[in-house]
Amino acid sequence: MGKTYRCAVGKNGFALNKKEGDGCTPLGMFNLRECWFRADKMVAPETNLPINIICENDGWCDDPASEDYNRHIKMAGAKLSPFEIRQGEGFSFEKLHRNDHIYDLIIPIGYNDNPPVMGKGSAIFLHLAHDDYRGTEGCVALAQQDLLDIIPFLSITTQIEIFKS
Repeated sequence: MGKTYRCAVGKNGFALNKKEGDGCTPLGMFNLRECWFRADKMVAPETNLPINIICENDGWCDDPASEDYNRHIKMAGAKLSPFEIRQGEGFSFEKLHRNDHIYDLIIPIGYNDNPPVMGKGSAIFLHLAHDDYRGTEGCVALAQQDLLDIIPFLSITTQIEIFKS
């Protein structure tokens, strides 16, 4: 819509051939999948994306050895989750219900998810930036108000183009 927004990207820049844990943001065109938000911190944003509330037991699998790689998971309690019991202890995941604010509002970017290729990168989101806009683990991060300005115009047919400027 002719606007430009400041954002943070991967702390190690961009990658055409992204790998899990490389700290790079993938280059390309990707669909936006859905919207997740913390109902204890904000009201539901206006959007045409499917919307979900982030609960304390929500996570996103980032372990290439797991059959749930790059997928939303539910954890059940503080010790072992059904995810960990099914997979065996030691598998890793992103906790969506965080102590900081950066996952108070997230939009999964349709990177490596249809179907996921093990080791090609996971949990690539549009999410909220830290105040200093420090680099992400591979996501694209914006100020809360900027993301709230954009989100009403997003739907599952919206694509994000990530490129080096």
